[in-house]
Amino acid sequence: MIDFRYHIVSLISVFLALAVGIILGAGPLQGAIGDQLTGQVEQLRLERNELRDQLDATNLKVADDQEFIVASGPQLVAGTLQDRRVAVVDLGDVDGDRFEAVQEQLEGAGASIVGHVRLNGAWTDKKQEDARKATATEITDLVTGVTESGTDEKLAAGLATSLTAKQLAAPEERTPEAVQIELKLAQAELIEVVQEQDVPADVVLLLAPQGKVAPATDTTTGAAAEEADTYAVSIEVLLAQAAQARSEGSLVAGSTPVPGDLISTITADADLAAVLSTVSGIEAPAGQISVPLALAARIGDKVGQFGFEEGATAVIPPSVQLPPVDRTPAGAADTSLSTEGTAGTDGAGTTGETTEG
Repeated sequence: MIDFRYHIVSLISVFLALAVGIILGAGPLQGAIGDQLTGQVEQLRLERNELRDQLDATNLKVADDQEFIVASGPQLVAGTLQDRRVAVVDLGDVDGDRFEAVQEQLEGAGASIVGHVRLNGAWTDKKQEDARKATATEITDLVTGVTESGTDEKLAAGLATSLTAKQLAAPEERTPEAVQIELKLAQAELIEVVQEQDVPADVVLLLAPQGKVAPATDTTTGAAAEEADTYAVSIEVLLAQAAQARSEGSLVAGSTPVPGDLISTITADADLAAVLSTVSGIEAPAGQISVPLALAARIGDKVGQFGFEEGATAVIPPSVQLPPVDRTPAGAADTSLSTEGTAGTDGAGTTGETTEG
């Protein structure tokens, strides 16, 4: 009986509370609550409109800045790579629009792309080590200075040689070894030839695809996934080093860096950063414009990591004045000087002027 009374009292209390709430809400508190809610909604509406106006103003400013950068590009890059020949190496599947934007800046700088290859997955696949080793053995005799090197060092040196090696007596022609190396790398499906190369390149541009980064964790393989990507990046570093050593200058260019990618790896290593130049942010005009400027700077022996990220040495590469390209065959200059020195002599070796005197 006590429990029943308790439930009755509880139900009566609930109904009384509801009744009081309805009476107060429909009576003296109706206006106050309504006014309060209306005021809050109006305040939120004003804040939303202010934020929208601020966003529109910011977007407009960004658009103006981008327009200024794009308009300034031709003046900044004009002539900086005059008559230089560029070989491009895609380190993966590089976005076509991004490549075309970089190509436009290179051509605006007076350079020309004379060769273009793309690395296939086998180049950095740990499971393809044996296949790479076989190819490296095949090209060892075609590449100088790699006899004691490891597999990936040989392949990196081989690709760099195939892009840049020229005949001393005919600088306009690639060496037979360079042509053979390219053929063997393509046959082994380590590279794909995107643009056939007829003449040797002066400089090498390595283009990194977007988002090439080792995941922090992998639920299926754990640390092995991170190790595999670190392994791949270490092989790309070897290629960047070989490209720099076997050309007038090289550059690694890619998107805004993320932890573990090639640009981040170079930037974080003082020894690598002292030799290899990088440009980040090539998804935007500022980065695209920096590519020819950084290549010119590297030819001029100025190394840097150029971009807006933490660790970059500068936003824009320094300006350099490169000497005109000289493609005189080896020995031709000496022959010319010798000819000039003997012109006008008679059989006794005296000049015509002396004889007349």
